[in-house]
Amino acid sequence: MQVSVESTGKLERRMQVQVPAERVTKEIATRLKQLSRTARLNGFRPGKAPLTVIRQQFGPQVHREVIGELMQSSFSEAVNQNQLAPAGNPRIEPQSIAEGQDLTYVATFEVFPDVALQPIESLEIERTTAEVSESDIDAMIQRLRKQQMKYAAVARAAAAGDKVTVDFEGSIAGVPFNGGKGENVPIVLGENRMLPQLEQGLIGAAPGEQKPVDVDFPTDYRATELAGKRASFKVDVKTVEEPSLPEVDEEFCKSFGVTEGGVERLREDVAANMRRELDQTLRNRNKAAVMEKIYQANPIEVPNALLESQVRDMQIEAMRRTGTKDVSQAPPREPLVEPARRRVALGLLFNDIIRRENIVLDPARSNARLDEMAGAYGDAAALKRAYLQNADAMRQVESLALEDQVVDWVLAHAKVHEKPSTFKVLMNFEG
Repeated sequence: MQVSVESTGKLERRMQVQVPAERVTKEIATRLKQLSRTARLNGFRPGKAPLTVIRQQFGPQVHREVIGELMQSSFSEAVNQNQLAPAGNPRIEPQSIAEGQDLTYVATFEVFPDVALQPIESLEIERTTAEVSESDIDAMIQRLRKQQMKYAAVARAAAAGDKVTVDFEGSIAGVPFNGGKGENVPIVLGENRMLPQLEQGLIGAAPGEQKPVDVDFPTDYRATELAGKRASFKVDVKTVEEPSLPEVDEEFCKSFGVTEGGVERLREDVAANMRRELDQTLRNRNKAAVMEKIYQANPIEVPNALLESQVRDMQIEAMRRTGTKDVSQAPPREPLVEPARRRVALGLLFNDIIRRENIVLDPARSNARLDEMAGAYGDAAALKRAYLQNADAMRQVESLALEDQVVDWVLAHAKVHEKPSTFKVLMNFEG
């Protein structure tokens, strides 16, 4: 077999392959002989038809099959012989396939790029650190109290933090507008769920009072027909209720599923959940920092076949998230190209680290990843069983766990600078 290879691009190769006619003829003869043992032809007992009749009856079909299979098998031999690593399937163009002649074809394909990683020891990476403090736990308990806020009717005028229940009707230049009317609408003053001027105008209003309130709609208001206009509201204040927070006691603890251990156990459970969420956030943030440094320090050509495959995968991911099944509604390709290029490049770079450093998947890391993913849902045990029974899903879990191991290896060998932060900042938490 003769093979010649030329580079037609940074990663594209054009390979000319010539398979001797003798090999083609021999393979066809072998197939026809095998077929003669089982073929059923009219006028002949099974397996007794002469080879000339078999060739006449099945020769063209066998020839096509042999040519197709030889192009595939000889392509594999040729890339191995030339120590090439194709990235994606080749485009094969037959040149000569006539029986009795050499089989010749041209295969065009891309190869994986050569990866020459910069020394990890030279990378400077900023690793974010943080801990859950007692004050963070106090703030979270306070948030839980607010979730169980109770309101009691009062006869006084409304103040910030109170809940007022109102009927209202709005008009612009004396003309009512769509969506400007409401009945028995509860408004907590200061939550800014309504227009700020409307909430502010209700401070000082008493139960049973009718109060006019003027409101200027923002110029970027979502209802464009109202944007930038002034509306006048007639507001009937039906009730005013003041808030009260529950005491942190046994009953409060039970409302969050803590039946034993009281307040101390509740704080332990809350702290454990906060630390778990913080650990995930830190891991994701530091992983992103490592990936960015690796990516920026190691520019690499990306095979177009892998890039396009990744773009399609990202389109499918987006469709799955939104429940879209119509392919015509898939997100456009262009905005996904650069994120896809980054994913592919990082995959190649991480795989090189895995190969060079002989990093092997730690089953404990994979199990921990699976527990973490399942724990985010109600029936964690059922979800974990579903993952374990799905090979594709488990490959995704294992891939994430292996990525985590690579990140840890990089952080252990790079120049790492600690950047202290806080739970409140990282979790965007306001108590």
